Amino acid sequence: MQHLHLKYLASLVSLAAVVMIAGCHKKQPAPPPPPPPTVSAPAPTAEITVTPQAINPGDSAVLNWKTSGATDVSIEGVGQVATAGTMNVKPTESTNYHLIARGDGGSTDATARLTVNAPQAPVSNINENEMDDSLFHQNVQDVFYDYDAYDIRPDAQPIISKDAAFLNQHTGVKVVIGGYCDERGSTEYNLSLGENRANAAKQALVNAGVSPDRLRTVSYGKEKQFCTEHTEECWQQNRRAQFSVDR
Repeated sequence: MQHLHLKYLASLVSLAAVVMIAGCHKKQPAPPPPPPPTVSAPAPTAEITVTPQAINPGDSAVLNWKTSGATDVSIEGVGQVATAGTMNVKPTESTNYHLIARGDGGSTDATARLTVNAPQAPVSNINENEMDDSLFHQNVQDVFYDYDAYDIRPDAQPIISKDAAFLNQHTGVKVVIGGYCDERGSTEYNLSLGENRANAAKQALVNAGVSPDRLRTVSYGKEKQFCTEHTEECWQQNRRAQFSVDR
């Protein structure tokens, strides 16, 4: 009887051990599902055109633009605009219309250029047969140079343009271009420098449309001074290319 009792106790112990082991391997709950992927907003697009692309002063053109994915659209020089539209523009000078479009997906830009043609020079009523030196110099001005240099200076470019416009209206007038220097330096050196100055002025007129067949150059070096004082103001007057009627 004692033997059966011991066997019974051993069975209970074995059963308790099995229950404990089963409890240690209890199934863990499944992890929560991952959040849905974030959908990014599409990048905006932008397009702008101008018709026509070139106008004469006083004329107008039409801007046309369209965007997608944009919530904020502006055109530099114009301001905030709708996401798509048209607009008449009448600039006085060539202009770049820069459009900027912003949205949840970022920003982008586009540009359209409108060229305003240079105004045509007024037609002169001066008779070429009556072109005396005084009348010529009223309309064709000299250009000046820096010390020991013969490059056309930036301040001389508008003068060259004006001179060329007048000469191109009077194609029968021929011109002699004299190169002058101040008193400093040798005679030989200044003759060479004067020649370079006259040739530089000639090339500038040719670049502006004047026929080279109408232009003749001569160097006077330092032999013919416009001013005889020994000052920088006087020397500047002597560093020039002078335009005269070639008779």
